[in-house]
Amino acid sequence: MGASTHTVTNQAPPLTGYDAFAADAALAEGVARHAGADRLDEIRTELGELGRSAGSAQAQRWGALANDHPPVLHTHDRYGHRIDEVEYHFAYHRLLGHAIAAGLTDAWSRPDGHLRRTAAFLVWTQTDAGHSCPLSMTHAAVPALRADPGLAAEWEPRLASRVYEPDLWPPDVKPGALFGMGMTEKQGGSDVRSNTTRAEPLAAAGEYVLTGHKWFCSAPMSDAFLVLAQAPGGLTCFLLPRLLPDGGRNTFRIQRLKNKLGNRSNASAEVEFDGTTWARRVGEEGRGVPTIIGMVAATRLDCVTGAAGQMRQAVAQAVHHAAYRSAFGGPLIDKPLMRNVLADLALESEAATTLALRLAAAYDADDESEKQLLRLAVPVAKYWVTKRCPPLAAEALECLGGNGYVEESGMPRLLRESPLNSIWEGSGNVQALDVLRALQREPAALNAFLTEVGLARGADHRLDAAIRDMLTELADLDGIEARGRRLVERMALALQGSLLLRFAPPEVADAFCASRLGRDWGGAFGTLPHTLDLASIVDRARVPV
Repeated sequence: MGASTHTVTNQAPPLTGYDAFAADAALAEGVARHAGADRLDEIRTELGELGRSAGSAQAQRWGALANDHPPVLHTHDRYGHRIDEVEYHFAYHRLLGHAIAAGLTDAWSRPDGHLRRTAAFLVWTQTDAGHSCPLSMTHAAVPALRADPGLAAEWEPRLASRVYEPDLWPPDVKPGALFGMGMTEKQGGSDVRSNTTRAEPLAAAGEYVLTGHKWFCSAPMSDAFLVLAQAPGGLTCFLLPRLLPDGGRNTFRIQRLKNKLGNRSNASAEVEFDGTTWARRVGEEGRGVPTIIGMVAATRLDCVTGAAGQMRQAVAQAVHHAAYRSAFGGPLIDKPLMRNVLADLALESEAATTLALRLAAAYDADDESEKQLLRLAVPVAKYWVTKRCPPLAAEALECLGGNGYVEESGMPRLLRESPLNSIWEGSGNVQALDVLRALQREPAALNAFLTEVGLARGADHRLDAAIRDMLTELADLDGIEARGRRLVERMALALQGSLLLRFAPPEVADAFCASRLGRDWGGAFGTLPHTLDLASIVDRARVPV
């Protein structure tokens, strides 16, 4: 037995055994703010159970295992039969099953359903972001399916099920189902109108066969997919099941799995349809984009929420480390420069969470003005919040020093995952162009957006100035596309500032307005004005363990 060379000291303990919902003040307060009073206790109980699971060592271990053991493609069985199966690690199935049992695919028919689900999604994605992809697509498929009441009646109860069955069963006997999506192709990417996949009608009404491919098809073991293809009447949306009505396998050729930067636990595939691939039309021919756009909008909100969840986890880890780590005569959390960094990170995280919950509440409202708000606020939020995630994840990793650069810390996984939500469902330029299109074509959406931002007008001179600057930009349409990103950024910051002034503690709102709106801020995190109440902001973000 070798002699001991040293005693391990001054290392932060693992951040486990906590309630990821209750320990997140911005999230818990936001849920209480937007939920119906008669349902709040029930919702808190649901989210508390999920939060304790998310903060457990077991769930964190599942997330690590699912990423350490990525999916494996099996194109053929041992006898040479084509099977096109993807094998996932058991930890991936545990995570997905737990999420489905918690209702993460059941939002559309429950009171406060989107608020409940958005809060739950933000909590649970902190365990592992990869398995959230099928959760998101299954949830988001509902508005697209409702373009065909018959298909919606058939599939919607399956998608809202609380039972997860990973094996391929006939849909009519399977206790629950998952949906995927296939839009982009090699030649077009986000320009889906350039798709070349063909759909040829069969004799039976609404039935077609597809020939072509999809360049990105995530979660290829889903039970069915919504895909776009060129029918005789133009680009059309189709439901493509993996099993045919007679129980046989549909032709769904998985060519290979993508070797991705992050999101390792989830499979993203290249698939082909060989002319015998059977599908059912969703909506009218030539209305593919309008049909599927409801799904896209819902998944974009999930991109915002997923980024907010990743930011919250990164901040929680950074503050936790600084609370337990001492250097240069005292805890890091008490050092003025580190406190500035942590407070700046916490501001970004809280602003993202607050915005995500506001959008979820708008989804729940049966109100035309809220629908108009979503038309602009969703792409604005998708553009800005997802872009703030990578620099925040990198800075939070740096707070842990060399320990953060080591895989066991979990911070490298967060960093690799951080760009994904900015790319999925339309990259930054696509979001900016969508905002410009809405501004030019849908004046009611702009009016709803300005009304929301204006609810805090007069509360802070820096917000008032930011609103004036934004209105100046909106009034000048000359060269607007080249200025699109700057305009959307200003819209996002004005909206976040308005929300924080109305709902956040004064020290949080003051710091946000001083830095993001008042421009008293540098180019990196940790450059907040030193006169602000930074200690209170950091304490608010700390997990009490």
